Amino acid sequence: MEAVIEQYCKKLKIGKVFYQDYKKIKADSHEAFLLELLKREYENREIVRKNRLLRSAAFDVIKTFENYTYDKVHIPADITVEEITSATLVGKKENLILYGPTGTGKSHMATAIGVEACKQGKKVRFFRTAALVNQLTDAKARGELRRFLKQLEKIDLLICDEWGYIPFEKDGAQLLFQVISECYEKRSVIVTTNIEFSRWNGIFYDEKMIAAIIDRLIHHSHLLVFEGPSRRLTDSPINSQ
Repeated sequence: MEAVIEQYCKKLKIGKVFYQDYKKIKADSHEAFLLELLKREYENREIVRKNRLLRSAAFDVIKTFENYTYDKVHIPADITVEEITSATLVGKKENLILYGPTGTGKSHMATAIGVEACKQGKKVRFFRTAALVNQLTDAKARGELRRFLKQLEKIDLLICDEWGYIPFEKDGAQLLFQVISECYEKRSVIVTTNIEFSRWNGIFYDEKMIAAIIDRLIHHSHLLVFEGPSRRLTDSPINSQ
């Protein structure tokens, strides 16, 4: 009998979780048994779906808000810590600009927001900004730019980490501008950077493009300023000796 059940589950593309522990289900009626069986299958599919979203987000390292501290983060009055940790901004298609020195927790926060969004069923993509520009230019060279842009259009949150650490060539800057423009009021963008707006001309070289990008990023956006020494250096075993 179990072999037949397994065959039908395969035909219906239902995983083993659906039937492998059915004998352990205690129920007072056929309806209650069926309800518990369906509930287990739904919960398993949710776990699989969220894990798939986490993998496709391509985070460097999975990070959460557990034990995260905000003592060196200036949070504006227009957003709360709860709204940040619950990734509420993604549903509202709002942006975050996380500005401050290297190692102060910007990438950690951006990743943690992205992880929370994935847990809520949102589609997220994490990029080092220079890597995103390289992928855009490579896709254009291969004639696959439209396909790559279509993939980005399907996401709910785009995270551009280390924005401005490396200056871009003209074509790369224009492609990045195209991506940010396409995101405007359609999906959320989180940017982490250690470069203030006034120095972005050293990244893009085109003042009109800079103005247009800043305009699109800061509209519906929240600016969080990070201060203090690098957390990585502070937590280093070298400093504990």
